[in-house]
Amino acid sequence: MSKSHWEQVYGSKSPNAVSWYAPHLDESLSYIRRTGVDLAAAIVDVGGGEATLVDDLLEAGYRDIAILDISERALEVCRERLAERSARVKWLVGDVLEQDFAPRSVDVWHDRAVFHFLTEHAQRQRYVARVLKALKPGGYAIVGAFGPQGPTQCSGLPVVRYSSDELHDEFGSCFLLLDHSTTLHTTPWGSTQQFVYCYCRREH
Repeated sequence: MSKSHWEQVYGSKSPNAVSWYAPHLDESLSYIRRTGVDLAAAIVDVGGGEATLVDDLLEAGYRDIAILDISERALEVCRERLAERSARVKWLVGDVLEQDFAPRSVDVWHDRAVFHFLTEHAQRQRYVARVLKALKPGGYAIVGAFGPQGPTQCSGLPVVRYSSDELHDEFGSCFLLLDHSTTLHTTPWGSTQQFVYCYCRREH
């Protein structure tokens, strides 16, 4: 993934003018609540960028939140929006495929932004290896990606579309699929995008 591409995207558009913007990520927040993890549990939002999930997590009382994004500009926008609350969040600038997560340090891994951009099998294998390194046994992975009727491109880049079974299969037998859902996201200009979510628990 190209850092320069995403810096250009976030540098040229306001936060509510990108296709993935939503005032609240209700599906994601619902799954995180369903995990039942303690408010002190470690949550990482991969590709969190300018997304509003962190606002709602802080409002709900979660105290150990990390936001990872390849775009420094996106994280700056989010920090500015949160103002003094930004000090309660860990900000990680980097490519998830290169990020050196501490082993078994994460209770909840959330991604609604990155996985569908991994068009090569080797990239997806590397991603899953990062999840397995970071996530505690018994921890949860919540991944949203474009569904079978979703767009074929996003921000000028090709994407991979998934059914729930196909998305879960990418993660393998280490992850038990607890639930899945298909949602329609409405873009700021009124079109819809189909997303598929998989809610999984790491078994071993």
